[in-house]
Amino acid sequence: MKKTGVFYHPSFSRRSYLTRGARLEDFPEAMDHLIARDNIVLYESPPIEEEWILKVHTPGLIRGVESDHLCSTAWHSVGGVVLAGEKICTGELDNAFALIGAGGHHSGKDYFGGYCCFNDVVITIVYLREIYNIRRFAIMDTDAHHGDGTRDLLKNDPDVLHVCCCGMEYESEDGTKVDIRSPGGFWGFLGGGEKDKDIDSQYASIVRDEFYHRVMDFKPDLIFWYFGFDTHTGDYGSIGLSSRCFQEIAHFMKQTAEEASGGRLEVVLGGGSRTDIATNVIPPIIEILAE
Repeated sequence: MKKTGVFYHPSFSRRSYLTRGARLEDFPEAMDHLIARDNIVLYESPPIEEEWILKVHTPGLIRGVESDHLCSTAWHSVGGVVLAGEKICTGELDNAFALIGAGGHHSGKDYFGGYCCFNDVVITIVYLREIYNIRRFAIMDTDAHHGDGTRDLLKNDPDVLHVCCCGMEYESEDGTKVDIRSPGGFWGFLGGGEKDKDIDSQYASIVRDEFYHRVMDFKPDLIFWYFGFDTHTGDYGSIGLSSRCFQEIAHFMKQTAEEASGGRLEVVLGGGSRTDIATNVIPPIIEILAE
């Protein structure tokens, strides 16, 4: 079994940025049966200090986030992602799942939006590099939409492999920045994916086929899986996926991390708005991490 951390703050259950109600309103109770296990530990996400935000974002962006009442969970969201990465890299945890109230991958140096405030993953990378001298990272982004903020912030960083399963096709000259077209078409996925009964297998296969060989060659110190359930049937970025697909990807990401990064894997919650879907899909992924 693995030592798995779950990072959460009560504010995440009261508000999620720009989603329909509080998508995590069933939490932490939805995880009670998991937190009772000896190898799964629940941590309360602390607020991130402004000095770390300023290493990635401009003062103007911070002031904009402060003035947007829908971004009230942003500081604790980033703080949990950073703490999870730290505890994995120091060996206290094998892997982690970081729940958030405000997302990160649409947040660039001086802009934010699209359900995102501060770029949680990039701030974590900066923190781990400065405090622990950890250099190489890989990101597999399976949120419904392109992680444009993350890409802009990391586009000139050869020590980060960023693979985004979105609606575009692209590969940088050095092979470290990759967009792969997922089943269902371009942004918004209005390609009839919900009618395809095999969409789960198609999507999981694309993630597996496109990420595995790249990350095995890259050999990162830590892998992030930016997991959005907005691709689930009935959510705002739906391509007809089900919980079965997410669980298959979770098994793949865990095994891939074992082979490529010594098991060091952090799952960061991304997009998705429906409470019933969140309650259904998140606990099984945590359970897989802890197996």
